[in-house]
Amino acid sequence: MTARLILGKEVSESIYSELRERIGKLKAEGIVPGLAVVLVGEDPASQVYVRMKGKKCEELGMHSVTIVLPESTTEAELLAKVNELNADDSIHGFLVQLPLPKHINEDTIINAIDPKKDADCFHPENVGRMLIGDPSFLPATPAGVQQMLIRSGVETSGKHVVVVGRSNIVGKPMAAMMVQKGKGADSTVTVVHSRTQNLPEITRQADILIVAIGKARFITKDMVKEGAVVIDVGTNRVPDPAAKNGSRLVGDVDFENVKEIASAITPVPGGVGPMTICMLMANAVKATECATRLR
Repeated sequence: MTARLILGKEVSESIYSELRERIGKLKAEGIVPGLAVVLVGEDPASQVYVRMKGKKCEELGMHSVTIVLPESTTEAELLAKVNELNADDSIHGFLVQLPLPKHINEDTIINAIDPKKDADCFHPENVGRMLIGDPSFLPATPAGVQQMLIRSGVETSGKHVVVVGRSNIVGKPMAAMMVQKGKGADSTVTVVHSRTQNLPEITRQADILIVAIGKARFITKDMVKEGAVVIDVGTNRVPDPAAKNGSRLVGDVDFENVKEIASAITPVPGGVGPMTICMLMANAVKATECATRLR
């Protein structure tokens, strides 16, 4: 058996096609969806991500604003910028790119974002709504994973989903979403993490294995049940003398070996990655529709 590939580019293009229609309806009413991104400091990975967000906004015909602040920005100054965006009617959704410099409390900033404009779905109000099954928005990466499962025809109802990792960004919300009632969910969910005993024994029970633990090639072939669907959320840079820059990206799954036993698998790069920005755009469009009552 060689697993079929679930590719983020293919899935995201179908979603972008739907978003273009929704954006067209908004524009017909004189409304241009606006997404803003605030970047504090010069983290290279964050800079690349922010540029990609801006480029995608332009491709979709959305209003895009990128605010770059120096590393020395104080918490009070950043809060003032957040409040400014909360009050800006041309901005329907925005996010403050994480991580922030150590002298700024991330929770303080996240809590200051208007929940109706919380494009990342990090505000406690939005997290709570997601948990009870009445979401305003869904966090981008977990939502992207769920859409990949739905649109690639993976049945989730009644299946055992094992989530490897318990971060607030991927692991916890992923588990909360998969246990809900509805399409792309209705699963029995187990969460494992760095303190789990007999972790391989549990991952081998998974019909769907979602991995977001941040360790290169952590999941090996012997940890996967034959025929399982494997979703690799990890992005790790490892040395590679053959590569032009001396390194390459790999996931949290030993892809080359696991693909021989899985029924379907996401590669890294090219798997979950493109879905994160896609679902961020979807959140911005939904925020615009909610703000203007065009749903």
